[in-house]
Amino acid sequence: MQRALQLELREHKSSFMVYMTLRILVIVMMVLQIFNKNYENVFLCVLTLLLLVVPSLVQVSFKIELPKGLEITMLIFIFAAEILGEISSYYIKFPLWDTVLHTINGFLMAAIGFAMADILNNSKKMKFELSPAFLAIVAFCFSMTIGVIWEFFEFAMDRLFVLDMQKDYVINQITTVTLDPTRTNTPVVIDNIKEVLINGENLGLGGYLDIGLYDTMIDLIVNFIGAVIFSFIGYFYVKNRGKGRAKIAKGFIPRLKEEDRDFLGQAIEEEINGTKTDEIPGDGSGSQEPE
Repeated sequence: MQRALQLELREHKSSFMVYMTLRILVIVMMVLQIFNKNYENVFLCVLTLLLLVVPSLVQVSFKIELPKGLEITMLIFIFAAEILGEISSYYIKFPLWDTVLHTINGFLMAAIGFAMADILNNSKKMKFELSPAFLAIVAFCFSMTIGVIWEFFEFAMDRLFVLDMQKDYVINQITTVTLDPTRTNTPVVIDNIKEVLINGENLGLGGYLDIGLYDTMIDLIVNFIGAVIFSFIGYFYVKNRGKGRAKIAKGFIPRLKEEDRDFLGQAIEEEINGTKTDEIPGDGSGSQEPE
């Protein structure tokens, strides 16, 4: 497996350079965190190093070709979320950082969901054929499901481990039926909120502190946007397959590998024959794509 991963990592020169650059940056960050005795961040660095290998591991294990555009986007996404977002506090320094990442996540998950359905749809072992519209719906639903599961995870971490993954928002208006004196389910609007006291202490926030609802809903909305964008791209990709008008989609949709790119099989064969080669066939663009 290790030999297969080495071959996979080196298949695309551009994605390999991105991988090595990010890996070096993560290692430097990890050394700094060790000197600072911040072992929680050291764990995040180790986790990031493992996550950076996941795209190649998936390609080797499932014989799936990740296009360079998708692979590079995934690598940068992992670095931006864990190292920049968590350790460098970009989630706090740049309010839109989390929103952008959730939008990209919606796009990426839709691409993965679409690829899974499309590969099965074109498998000789399957006895059904899905329309382009249905494939787009599957991609959208897969992306939104992953987005919802992630919000479940954030909520669980906040409640069980007293974290703040669901970031708070300061708002100046709330609407509630709890304060309705008539008990007739009539919304009571409290507007122009300038300060909130907790246990007699003014928080000095200039408004009411929402505890995660706005963050969760904004995350799901932008995930929805990313999923919709890719679903449209995926729809026209299948609709125009073989017509040479799906270049953008091809850069983000995983496909089955060709036999000469089965690096796990090559690694096993090398071990059996006692040979070793660093030659990687082609330019990394080969894949099995039905017309």
